[in-house]
This record gives sequence, structure tokens and C-alpha cells, in this order.
Amino acid sequence: MADTRELDVVVFGATGFTGRLIVDHLMETYGAEGSVKWAMAGRSQSKLESVRAEIGAPASVPVIVADTDDLDALKEMAGRTKAVVTSVGPFQLYGSNLVQACAETGTDYLDLAGEPVWVREMIDQHEATAKSTGARLVFSAGYDSIPSELGVWFTQKLAVERFGKPVPRVNGRVSVFAGGIGGGSAASGAATRAAVAKDPSMGPKLMNPFLLTPGFDGVAQPPSMQPEKDTELNNNVVPFFLAMVNTKSVHRANMLLGYPWGESFLYQEMMLDTPEAAGSFPDAANLPGGPPKPGEGPSKEERDNGSHEMVFVGLADDGKRIKVSVGGKGDPGFRSTSRMIAETALCLIDTPDLSGGAWTPVAALGEKLMDRLTNKAQITVREEAL
Repeated sequence: MADTRELDVVVFGATGFTGRLIVDHLMETYGAEGSVKWAMAGRSQSKLESVRAEIGAPASVPVIVADTDDLDALKEMAGRTKAVVTSVGPFQLYGSNLVQACAETGTDYLDLAGEPVWVREMIDQHEATAKSTGARLVFSAGYDSIPSELGVWFTQKLAVERFGKPVPRVNGRVSVFAGGIGGGSAASGAATRAAVAKDPSMGPKLMNPFLLTPGFDGVAQPPSMQPEKDTELNNNVVPFFLAMVNTKSVHRANMLLGYPWGESFLYQEMMLDTPEAAGSFPDAANLPGGPPKPGEGPSKEERDNGSHEMVFVGLADDGKRIKVSVGGKGDPGFRSTSRMIAETALCLIDTPDLSGGAWTPVAALGEKLMDRLTNKAQITVREEAL
């Protein structure tokens, strides 16, 4: 990537609910005249200027007008920056042109996609181009799926240090989920349901844990769609709504890293059946007035007071165990996610030797990303007694 590009990061969708939180983080953390050169992008010049003023950014912060259906404008935008961070979803409806634009211009791309069938389509269509141009395409760089990927990666790192080899199975458990749902997440879910209704073949793809590992089908994975007893944690566990996204990212990370956890690696992700976990996530369909609309989401108080945690237990064949926790301050889907994707983008552009292609965050950046998230994004990663 050319060092002469005028910008480090462009936030596309900066006037949306999550996009605004991303630029707010950049402004609070790096200011407008610091070492990070960032800009705001979206469809409306006036709305971009309004958000810029509302977050306290000066007029020197660039605003870029581009629409999701204007490939030329997206290419022009991408060509000005080292990385584009996007929160414009549902990605299966509005995201494909931006992936193409970044792949063709050699620009790093990061999103918050929890839409694995679309992610697989983007890998199939654009990874070869990205490898040739040097673009790093990083999907699912927020709450889905950084905590899951990071927790498994750190558990296996400790297993190698303690036992001399990785463990064949890791269980991920959501132990705290204090947060709300936004209109973008509700819209993505609705778009996926509509797509499955239109094309029933998408159903098996959504259920395939190896959807994001083209050419590789691992062993049958532990079931996760029915409640069961977790004997390691002495608690009941129930299905977790993001597991079908996160498990795919974890298995893709294993593939990208060269299968260090083994080709027969098992990963199960569920939620503890406790008020702190399963009882704290609202059912969007049953909210007063129905699901939130695009642009709507939790209040500032809810975002700031939210939190999240996952625990991971690595199971060795000889009965040895390792327990790790990954947590964060702030609503997982918004405040924490906005910090995570922004810092992942900055970590990525600070890693010029990483080759082009379609990556997961932790497979791409490993310990460097863990350190940055703990220092800049209020993420905690630690080993715990079991």
C-alpha cells in the first residue's frame, strides 16, 4: 500500500448509530490533529457535517460523500486512505461494492458483519484480487467475532505453554451480556431471514461451522442448539444467538494460521443460563413498539453502563484444563464494538508486512491486537482459576 495516501482511516457510515460511535472513539482517543489521520464518509454532506460538529471535531476533519451503489465513488474514497471501516449494513444488501472497491484499490477493509453467507461470497469473489493488490479484508471485527476468536487463540497459546501442545477442544461460554439491540442488527437479522425464505439452500450454509474454510470440512462439532449441563463450570448452558457466526470465524482463524489447533479441533459456544448472561439480552421481537429501526439503539447510559464477558475452557485429553476470560466495558454491540473495530483498523495499518487476502482479526494480528485492545479498547484478557 502506498505510504502517500492522505488518510489512515475512513469511517463509512459515520452518520449511522454505530458509525457515529466509531468516529466518537477516534475523536476522544486521538483527536483531530494527532498521529491518526481519519475522515468521515456517508451519503449526506450535511449530515456528516452535523455529526462532525456534534462530536466536537473541527472542520479540518474531512467528510467524504459516497453511496453504497456508486462503485466509482467508493473506489475514489478507498484510494485516499489506508483503511476503510464500515458499519453500513445489512452488508448483504449494502456492503458488496465497498469490498470490491477496497480489494481493487489495495485498501484495507474492516466491517462488523454477522452475516456469514455473505462473508463467504465476498471471500470467493474478492480474495484473489486482494492478494494481488495487498488489500487485507477483515470481516467481523466487533463483538462478533473478536472475543470468541481471541478467547480461543489465548487459550491455545496457554495450552502450548503449559502442556506443550494445543488442546483438542475449547468451550466458549457467554457469562455476561449487558447490552441492547440496535436497528442495524435487527435489520441484518431480518435480511438474513428474508434471504433464507427466498433461497432455502442458505439454511444449511448458516448451520455449517466450516462455511468460511473453503476446501476444508473438519470433524463433526459438538451440538449447541439444545440446553445442556456444563460439568466444567457446574452450570446449565443454553444456545447463544451469535454462535453460528462466531464458530465459523474461529474455524477460519485455525485454517488461516495453518491449523495449529489441529484439523480435528472442536469448538462449542453457548451461553450460561444465568441472569447475567441469558437473562440480560432483550428479545427484539417483543420490545414495546417492535424491533428498533435503523439508526436507533441503546441510550448513552445503557451503552456506557453495559459490559460483556466470555469464559473459555480448554479441555486436554488427559484431563488437564485451562480457563480464560475475555471481557469488555460498555455495551457489547455498540460501545465496545466501536472501540474494537477502530483499534483493529489502526493495528492493521501498523502491520504493513501482513499479506493481502481475507482475514479474521486475531488470525491477522494475534498478540499485537490483544495488546492494543487491552490498552486502547477496554478489553480484558486473562487466565482464571478453574
